[in-house]
Amino acid sequence: MEFELVTEGLEFPEGPIAMDDGSVILTEIKGQRLTRVKPDGTKELVVDTGGGPNGAAVGPDNAIYITNNGGAFEWLDTGGLTIPGPTPPSHTGGYIQRFDLKTHALTTVYDACDGRRLIGPNDIVFDKAGGMWFSDHGCSTPEGRKFGAVYYAKTDGSHISRQRDHLISPNGIGLSPDETTVYLADTQLARLWAFDVAGVGVLAPPAGFAPGRIVANLPDFCFLDSLAVEAGGKVCVATIINGGITAFDPSGTTEHFAVPDLVVTNIVFGGADMRTAWITASATGKLYKCRWPRPGLKLNFNA
Repeated sequence: MEFELVTEGLEFPEGPIAMDDGSVILTEIKGQRLTRVKPDGTKELVVDTGGGPNGAAVGPDNAIYITNNGGAFEWLDTGGLTIPGPTPPSHTGGYIQRFDLKTHALTTVYDACDGRRLIGPNDIVFDKAGGMWFSDHGCSTPEGRKFGAVYYAKTDGSHISRQRDHLISPNGIGLSPDETTVYLADTQLARLWAFDVAGVGVLAPPAGFAPGRIVANLPDFCFLDSLAVEAGGKVCVATIINGGITAFDPSGTTEHFAVPDLVVTNIVFGGADMRTAWITASATGKLYKCRWPRPGLKLNFNA
């Protein structure tokens, strides 16, 4: 597969959104901002978010919703590569932000659920009903980790629910084409989970002791990051250490597409035939574009 370099000099890019005008709006986690990358590779500031803007998606009101981890990483320079490190002592939790593309107003929609502070919101996807599924990655501590969770929330701030709790390191989240399954990539387990949807914003109770169904575990030492779903149902997950995109079939088979970066964090599909893929190569601060072998799933809301 051939990768075209769209731009570089980004400060740990993530959360790409394929916009209708051909540009890509993405998060820069280390840079604490949203940035628009135009088709010619030029960059412009969209908004300074503070914290650690991680995932982003367009909601039903054409605003951009941001899963902000609240500054959950210290940043390490390892041989010229930018690598996320431990959680700094200053970290107090994360939040969900809303950015209005027309008024440029940035507001916080949620920072807690049932009286418990969100730890490190990570990735986000909207269902057809206009609600958001999002993952909370948790964070590191000197003794180990604070566990993460899966949430569902309405955009108007009226409802948020914790649908799965005590997960190791929830990261990428997406919906099957028929929206009967929520997919979740666990970073440290290198595992793709599948959760059955019982109704709007509600996951079915798990069977047995596992929180969900295991689609597949990658066999070698690597980490999983964020994801996008293909129109045919495969789940394309960004991978770290074995930098690239791994496509998981719901049957459990996988195929890997190597990308020239140690820390590949996300992929988004766009273009007229949904076969243009933009990939965030975060350790080197680059955004790549390529022709994907299959069309991606068109998201419910775009701008």
